[in-house]
Amino acid sequence: MTETVISQTIEPTATIVGKRSWGRALLTPSFLVPAVVLAILILIALLPGPIAGIFGHGDPHACDLGRSTDGPANGHPFGFDLQGCDVYANVIYGTRSSLSVGLLTTVLAMAVALVVGTAAGMFGGWLDTVLSRLTDIFLGFPFLLGAVVVLGSVGERSVLTVSLVLALFGWPTMARLTRGAVRGVRGAEFVQAGQAMGLSTWRIVTRYVLPSSISPVLVLATITVGGVIVSESSLTYLGIGLQPPAVSWGLELSAASGNFERAPHMLIFPALFLVITVLAIIGLGDALRTALDPKRS
Repeated sequence: MTETVISQTIEPTATIVGKRSWGRALLTPSFLVPAVVLAILILIALLPGPIAGIFGHGDPHACDLGRSTDGPANGHPFGFDLQGCDVYANVIYGTRSSLSVGLLTTVLAMAVALVVGTAAGMFGGWLDTVLSRLTDIFLGFPFLLGAVVVLGSVGERSVLTVSLVLALFGWPTMARLTRGAVRGVRGAEFVQAGQAMGLSTWRIVTRYVLPSSISPVLVLATITVGGVIVSESSLTYLGIGLQPPAVSWGLELSAASGNFERAPHMLIFPALFLVITVLAIIGLGDALRTALDPKRS
């Protein structure tokens, strides 16, 4: 009973505004269009077999060297790659790997950023100093260069391995943003009221501080997914990312790079999926940023 009264008493205005902002975002075309595109891509990632089988056998590893670099044909709308594998099946199956790396990396990086940024921003003092210097150290490593060095020294490069390495260098910016947002609300009246009423620090942070400061972090995390997908494709293109028998857009682009004049379809279709995915994610992040802007509330 006491907890309910306290919650109703110190419910922050920022949380109420945030709920209204989410509702407004869901009704705008700038949010709905990229959201629908991403929903379709997630469906493809979850069900690659049935979707790849719509136009044929649907097996990305079923190849016929006799059809090497052949263009689009009946049952094979994207044509064949250098090994005679169906490009359509490879693009469909590659959606799972590329999206998995983007989402897993962002979730891992955001989890670390929320812990580090919240602790630094909420408690300040020597803890803030130590965590801020740690963040500065990781910010000093160029993102792709750091990933190249670490991935070049590991053994098997799977989706999990690549995601962990990219997350290792991807959390500092979000941690900085989280720290600043938390510092901006830690002195608010509803936080002081919670402290005066004897609520635990954990309760205040999870119930009031984070909901009031997480909006800009969510926007950055959304955009980060697109950047990670591009980074994974770039690393794989350079031969440092995912390795066969994995299937990803980066591997397809790498295989197609030397055969563009002879077989442009090998490059066009995976690149098209990559561009559409990144544009949809950036569009979604931009729509969230606009909707959650407190000046527009």
